[in-house]
Amino acid sequence: MSHIPGVRQAQKQKTRQALMDAALGLLEEQSLSSLGLREVTRAVGVAPTAFYRHFPSVADLGVALVEEALGSLHPMIRTTVSPAEDSAERIARAVELIAGHVAAHPAHVRFIARERHGGVQPVRDAIRKQLARFAQEVKTELAKDPVSAGWSDADLLMLAGLYVDQMLVTGSLFLEALETQDDQGAQDAQETQDAQEAQDAREEARRRAADTATRQMRLISVGRRHWLD
Repeated sequence: MSHIPGVRQAQKQKTRQALMDAALGLLEEQSLSSLGLREVTRAVGVAPTAFYRHFPSVADLGVALVEEALGSLHPMIRTTVSPAEDSAERIARAVELIAGHVAAHPAHVRFIARERHGGVQPVRDAIRKQLARFAQEVKTELAKDPVSAGWSDADLLMLAGLYVDQMLVTGSLFLEALETQDDQGAQDAQETQDAQEAQDAREEARRRAADTATRQMRLISVGRRHWLD
């Protein structure tokens, strides 16, 4: 019988994850402030009272989603500003990394974009704290770059914040492109049955997003090189 606590813990974790996944799916069409726990438990197929075994409130579930959406991104964020490559290569790599993440996790990106300035304060605070961690980590990487010689800590942190904000903007650009692709692809398939035309529309939307993101990051890099002039 010694294995039973482990089985119960695994089942509890499975139910917790199911609640988070169901909430994330429901949040594609609404904000967290309008989400009810009964909606979430109904989607999972558990009693409403079961919700409280995992989360004290819907806000706490939202905080857990923030950790899931952003917590694993710290290594990726640091590599986007690594001084190992020149500016153009670094920007191109950053754009591709963000594009890949959006394609793999669009619901998480949409959730963060919507709730960053949403109506649930604990979730806003959790996002803010994660972004502050990102900024500190980016600052550490920027300080290793010879271009940063002579910069104050305050200025480096401000620059790091600009990079983090731009990464979020880039994520939103790719999310919008992805949603445009879905709408256009469905319309093309219905009206023309031309799979190649739908694929071309998807690639064009993604290319435009990448081009815009690259130009925006280049602007930050140009300003960085002349900050101490």
